[in-house]
Amino acid sequence: MNEPVLTIVVPCFNEEEVLEETNKRLRAVLQHAVHDHLAAHGSTILYVDDGSKDRTWDLISRFIRDYADVTGVKLSRNFGHQNALIAGIESSRPYSDCVVTIDADLQDDVNTITKFLEKYQEGYDIVYGVRDKRDTDTFFKRNTALLFYRIMDKLGVKMVPNHADFRLLDRRVLNEFVKYQEENVFLRGMIPLLGFRSTKVYYNRAERYAGKSKYPLKKMLNFAIDGITSFSIAPIRMVTYLGMGVAGIGFLAALYAVIQKILGHTVTGWSSVILSIWLIGGLQLIATGVIGEYIGKIFKETKHRPRYTIEKQTLADQHTAFTRRAL
Repeated sequence: MNEPVLTIVVPCFNEEEVLEETNKRLRAVLQHAVHDHLAAHGSTILYVDDGSKDRTWDLISRFIRDYADVTGVKLSRNFGHQNALIAGIESSRPYSDCVVTIDADLQDDVNTITKFLEKYQEGYDIVYGVRDKRDTDTFFKRNTALLFYRIMDKLGVKMVPNHADFRLLDRRVLNEFVKYQEENVFLRGMIPLLGFRSTKVYYNRAERYAGKSKYPLKKMLNFAIDGITSFSIAPIRMVTYLGMGVAGIGFLAALYAVIQKILGHTVTGWSSVILSIWLIGGLQLIATGVIGEYIGKIFKETKHRPRYTIEKQTLADQHTAFTRRAL
């Protein structure tokens, strides 16, 4: 297999504290890959600034000026991690034989990219980076993540457990991926849907090098809900079954009341009435919320708005110049 042109896509949101070290490590890995003939001259690192409010874009701009193998895309505002990844993937696709996506916080081991490329040379189209351990996560995050994977598996959604968005994708995979144009994006579920020959590479996940996590509890919950509702209608079916069950209980309660009336044993019960009202009311609100979640997704899809807007990009011009120098 010929040496592939590799692009390492790095989404960034307020990462000024870590970006210097990230760039240093990624450039070292890229240079070694080129030296070892795992990647071709002209391979690059693409930073995607997802509407950062700090000096992230200033640093990226400096990297672009100082290093020929660094490029950048600046989004006009914060579109979210998944859309920033897609912006990088779609921007680099015309110039790449394969793409590696990795977060900027250095929790994923950048040296694993070498193993990705070795697997790619063996003929794999998708290589997943999978955490060997979750020792760096809190007890709550570790167990809720495992619960999420179990739920997704029960719902019939194909996912790779303990895999985030650290992966390698071949050009053929990229060409098929861009055909998926839905507004509600959940890459960890979309990529396995594509098929193709895939494998896993295990690595130890480190602590965040610097800065704060961009996934607090609220974002993690929203991410999980998006994942479930984007790939399964099981929650709506569960609401249906729940409604049928409650209706059955209501029928039995009504039958019991009629029998008690006939027997003359009726006693006015304030507690039972209040409890019934709260139970039914709560179930109705849950059902409305679940259905509303799906209606909201339909609403977003029908608008057909772009996933992201690029304010600045240097990829095309810089890639051409770098390729010419390499030749």
